[in-house]
Amino acid sequence: MPLPALSLLPRPVHQKPGGGRFTITAATTLSFAPGLESVAAWLQGAVRPATGFSLMADGDPGDISLLLDPGLGGEEYVLDASPGRVEVRGGDAAGVFYGCQSLLQLLPPAIYRAAPVAGVRWEVPCGTVSDKPRFGWRGTMLDVARQFLPKREILRFIDLMSAHKLNTLHLHLTDDQGWRVEILRYPKLTEISSWRLETQLGAGADAPLDGRPHGGFYTQDDLREIVAYAAARFITVVPEIESPGHVQAVLAAYPELGVHGPGLEVDTRWGINYNVLNAEESTVNFFINVLDEVMDIFPANWIGIGGDECPRDQWLADPRSRERAAELGLARVEDLQNWFIGRLDQHVSGRGRRIFGWDEILEGEISPTATVASWRGMTGALTAARRGHDVVSCPDHLAYFDYRQSEMATEPIPVAIPLDVAGVYSFEPVPEGLDAGLAHHVLGGQANIWTEYIDSPRTLDYMAFPRLCAMAEVLWGPAEKDLESFLLRLQAHLPRLEALGVEYRRESGPFPWQQRPGIKGRPSTPEERAAHIAEITANIRD
Repeated sequence: MPLPALSLLPRPVHQKPGGGRFTITAATTLSFAPGLESVAAWLQGAVRPATGFSLMADGDPGDISLLLDPGLGGEEYVLDASPGRVEVRGGDAAGVFYGCQSLLQLLPPAIYRAAPVAGVRWEVPCGTVSDKPRFGWRGTMLDVARQFLPKREILRFIDLMSAHKLNTLHLHLTDDQGWRVEILRYPKLTEISSWRLETQLGAGADAPLDGRPHGGFYTQDDLREIVAYAAARFITVVPEIESPGHVQAVLAAYPELGVHGPGLEVDTRWGINYNVLNAEESTVNFFINVLDEVMDIFPANWIGIGGDECPRDQWLADPRSRERAAELGLARVEDLQNWFIGRLDQHVSGRGRRIFGWDEILEGEISPTATVASWRGMTGALTAARRGHDVVSCPDHLAYFDYRQSEMATEPIPVAIPLDVAGVYSFEPVPEGLDAGLAHHVLGGQANIWTEYIDSPRTLDYMAFPRLCAMAEVLWGPAEKDLESFLLRLQAHLPRLEALGVEYRRESGPFPWQQRPGIKGRPSTPEERAAHIAEITANIRD
């Protein structure tokens, strides 16, 4: 299959190649309709570093025109390129922005470099692209609780998301291993809960610890900056505060909120943690106060409240928890989880927002506006939609980007089942068996990047890309899949990632961590390591 003349990723709904090319030069001008000032400024800023061209506004129409078209829907755009002019029309500012992202992709990959590139003709192949997304929630969940990611790296990741027309960043801000958001009312959350003494290396209960403190947090000003930066790229940031499980970091600072009592440290190991919140009214109020500050920072319609992997063992064994369940009229002690989530739901809904929780929240009564993240396969998506709840599909076997990427014994992060690019591309967010009349409840989907074993921005690049390219196409492009076309366009897209400095995973070896020919796999025994060192030193002497 030949490479499409207009090689875009994600795949547009319709494209028609034309004749000739439009060339951007130092004399090229830009015009834009009222309401598109920020999009125009973004495009100028995107084009200037590599080309040195300013795209100055000089009359109307300009050589490149950005326009609003009431005949188009939200996020929809049409890009027309002829030898004399480029016109980008959108149903709203977001649509024009996505049209500009496609315009960048039609230029040489060097357009993504951050300094002038000599000897490049900045040409756009002529033609027409008519495009709109299939889903409204095109997301990535980024876990910054397990491994703190500096603000500058989040801003960089937002740019990478926007280049792929993704529009929702779900920030997993708290967990057993760290608390990352400044809460002014409770300063010990950043003084104590944001740092752990050390970190587990590798998988398994007997895995060693590294002996190095790890932590950090975002101030409220940091988070407002992240939100504004994302909004300028039409990305909504959805915060998540875990409860009533995944809370050991909180309990290290405020032990009165738990069942265990004092003496807990911020967790240093991975896996499901049995320490949970108690069900006292004071504990509910604590989290309501936290969510109030979070909602003041994040204007998103959705506020994540967690709700997943909450063991009931401590409640069952604790006399006060059993008494509390009886006071609340609950049939079972286990129902404390549903009660707690319900209280948070009531408060968030009362402020005009919607809770966003993992599919375990379906075990209790939740408000009609609650949105469910279906992660344990697609059963949660099917159940939620049938009950009238909106759904974000993110089944672990197709959307968890901490999962290893091949069957190779030398895979550097050998976690869970393999999930490669083709596997991600096969993902269908609408669950099989869902009545067509209920499909509107599926808002879209997201890739979930859990970071237990992703401890640096370089590793994040390796685990996210190019799998996130496949996810972007699944969520934006038409429902009909064409893997062969995708893989061809991905090959044209990889030089763009390289220009952006993305250290993506390459699909064919040899890989840097594999041994040179003659050595199979990693040397694992002392004898193998000694032989390997001897071979290296012999070659050095030679």
